[in-house]
Amino acid sequence: MGRTSDARAKILDAARSLIELRGYSALGVAEICKTAGVPKGSFYYFFDSKEALALAVLDEQWSAQRGDWDRVLRSDQEPMSRLRQLFEETAAAQRAGQETCGTVSGCMFGNLTLELSNQTEAVRRRLQEIFEAQVDMVEEVVAAAVERGDARVADARDAARAVVAQLEGQVLFAKLYNSTAQLDVLWLNCLALLGAQAPAADVVGS
Repeated sequence: MGRTSDARAKILDAARSLIELRGYSALGVAEICKTAGVPKGSFYYFFDSKEALALAVLDEQWSAQRGDWDRVLRSDQEPMSRLRQLFEETAAAQRAGQETCGTVSGCMFGNLTLELSNQTEAVRRRLQEIFEAQVDMVEEVVAAAVERGDARVADARDAARAVVAQLEGQVLFAKLYNSTAQLDVLWLNCLALLGAQAPAADVVGS
């Protein structure tokens, strides 16, 4: 059983790496298995199709990212400081990726939205669920900021969606220009979107 579990993990790791580098559509099952170092039969033992693999990769990616977002957005820090930390960690992850492979990989969810949302309904629905979950988490923080008087928005849900959209958009720009400098405006954009000022601790520390 350990061997089969290991094979599935290898396939997922290989697929994730290849999707980040080249996208989904150009990949074939044979290439994925070759990169994973497993026989082609192992692929169909675990996955009915390449689409099923894409869904599994998305689920694994979101499970890991959601853990990070939980840690940051549900911490004991002031609400606006939590948002700033989210942006800082996002930028740091993109910088680390660029140092490793020479290019900004962007966000897998955003990349696959652009590539597949009009091609496969199952992937489109899963991506919608992931982005809605992100908005849910940010909405909690925005509502807490409004309650403290740190932000002024007409609707916390709409504001949260705007924050997630600008985060995703700037990551897309970073990928397009292969420059993480595109992410430097995340915090200022967030303050503008929420009608907010930086927390006192951030101003002192800046």
